[in-house]
Formats: sequence, structure tokens, C-alpha cells
Amino acid sequence: MTKTEPYRIKSIAEWHQFRYLPKPEHPLISVINFENVTRLRDDEPKSIVNNFYSIALKRSFNAKMKYGQQEYDFDEGVMFFISPGQVFSIEADTAIQHKGWSLLLHPDFLWNTPLAQKIKQYEYFSYAVHEALHLSPKEETMIAGILQNIEQEYHSNIDKFSQDVIIAQLELLFTYSERFYQRQFITRKITNHQVLNRLEKLLANYFNSDVISKQGLPTVQYIADSLNLSPSYLSGLLKVLTGQSTQQHIHDKLIEKAKEQLSVTALSVSEIAYSLGFEHPQSFSKLFKSKTDLSPLEFRQSFN
Repeated sequence: MTKTEPYRIKSIAEWHQFRYLPKPEHPLISVINFENVTRLRDDEPKSIVNNFYSIALKRSFNAKMKYGQQEYDFDEGVMFFISPGQVFSIEADTAIQHKGWSLLLHPDFLWNTPLAQKIKQYEYFSYAVHEALHLSPKEETMIAGILQNIEQEYHSNIDKFSQDVIIAQLELLFTYSERFYQRQFITRKITNHQVLNRLEKLLANYFNSDVISKQGLPTVQYIADSLNLSPSYLSGLLKVLTGQSTQQHIHDKLIEKAKEQLSVTALSVSEIAYSLGFEHPQSFSKLFKSKTDLSPLEFRQSFN
């Protein structure tokens, strides 16, 4: 293994061994109390990739956790969600001291159930680390209770109902997580409105520069990267704050700029289209009319 290659953990049993824990009672699902994970390996790799889902509820964590280019702050209870194949790392100079729970879930456990496809629709599995879910004490208790129910179920004698019971608990866990994220969009208003202000400033600077004529309209990915957010989180946040997606915000700024040029300059529609990054003026005219119910020429004539 080189320094640049992440260390891949293929199975939940391997993860247990990697963290000096007893063999898991179930090969495809495991609930871990973090108080039992007391130390890292001496040869701890810089980056790790799991072949399974990892959902963690952590607090009072004295090690650094990196996911993407961000670091976690564990002063309060937070949850994070990592899909199979995503890279993260943990660094600690001393023995780990932390509280909370982790759920390891192999995709094979969901095979032939509706949740196998539904889990891919939960956008928080694509969120960056600094977009962790911050929980209230009451919410922490609820999540911990669900995890303990799952643990208790696979500790019991396995029967034909076991998987159905665990699947139901997983769906409840994901539904609550969805609800708490929506709550977070609302309760963290100051931070969220700062994001909105940064978005408006970013779009204004972009549309007022020469970049747009050379590179075209900014993509949602470009905007998200510039704001240090993931595309799904940004669109979810904007939907709550404004009722519009990131793409709609980009188009609104485009139309605003186009209206300005149509009303105060003598540039032709084609020249305006090219200046706004369109290769074909027809595409610009079609978008303009879809947003204003007027063609660019009709809009200009309304000022004469």
C-alpha cells in the first residue's frame, strides 16, 4: 500500500478485526458502542475506504476525522453518513476517547428489499463532513434507541422475521435523519442565510466578469465547490430557504443580467447571448422566453 492509496476494508468482520473488536455476531450488520473502540492501529493508514455503509453518532471525540477536505468538530452530538467507496481518515496521537454509536451495514443485507434502492435516494449519504447532522439531546436519544433496537434484534435468535424487523428499524432511522436534516436547514438560520448571501455575491461576481463569455453558465457543481458544499446539500438548503434549486438561482441571475443588457445597451440579441456564454442564440432566446413569457426582442420593445 502506498501513501496515496486508501486502505480498503472489504467486510464488517475485517472492520472489527481492524479495530481490535470481537468477531461480529452478524456478518452483514453491526452496531458498535464507541466506548469499546479504545485505540487505533499502530500502522493506521492515512485514508480508509469501506465496502459497506457507515452511519455514526459521535460526541466528545479526541481524534481528528477527515472526510474530503474537511475536519469534524465533535463538541456536540453529530451524525455522519458514508456510502461504500467513500474515503475518510482518522488521526489521533493518543488513545481514542469518544462516545456514541456506529452502524455498519453491508449492501448485501438489503438485497431483494425495497430499501436496497431507496437507500440510494437519501441525499445525506453524499454530504460532505462539515455538513454533518447536528442533533439535540432528545434527537440523540431517539437515534441511539433505534440503533440499540437493531443490535438487540440480531443478538436474538434469528428467525424469518428478523430481517423484516431490522429493515423496519433502518427505515425509521433514515426517515428520522431526513426529518432532522430538514429541521437543521431551518434552525441554523444564521449560517444558512450566510450561505445564501455568499451565493448571491458569487453569482453577481461571475455574471459581471469576463468568465461567463469564455466558460459559459456556471454549473451547479462549480457553485457548490465555490461555497464548499456538496451539490445535494446546497440545493436542499436553497429549497428550504427560497423554494428554488441551485439551477433556478443560476437562471434567475442570468435573466436579470439579460434584462439589464436588453434595456440599457444596443447590443443585438445574438451579442447578448454570446456574452452570457451561449454558443447558440436560439438557446438563450428559448430560456429567456420560458422564464419571462416574452422573447428577448419583445422584452426590449416593451421599453420603447
